[in-house]
Amino acid sequence: MNKYIIDANLPKNLTIWLSRRGFDSLHTIDLPMQNRTPDNDIIDLSLEEKRIVITKDVDFVERFLVKRVPYKLLQITTGNLSNIKLIALFEKAFPIIDAEFSKNFFIELSLNEITIHT
Repeated sequence: MNKYIIDANLPKNLTIWLSRRGFDSLHTIDLPMQNRTPDNDIIDLSLEEKRIVITKDVDFVERFLVKRVPYKLLQITTGNLSNIKLIALFEKAFPIIDAEFSKNFFIELSLNEITIHT
């Protein structure tokens, strides 16, 4: 089963939602430096524990495209959403996204589509 780490730019509620569905998930708030955790530390944890980073931060995308880190990446490109709308989007899209991570490393989730980057 995939493991996830949620970046500070997304709500802790997303981690709770994933955990309730049986996924091993952490939020940066759960780490020693909490939401001040540097991106490099998040990447290191992702690689060490094979955790998929979920973020809105384009810096992670740039690093992935250049260095192929973190381990795997889900970029959220929805703009600002209420927690309720974000969770509703995950309810619809997450079964597909989670399954796609068995063979893909970088996925983008927008309001209207899931984009698999190969």
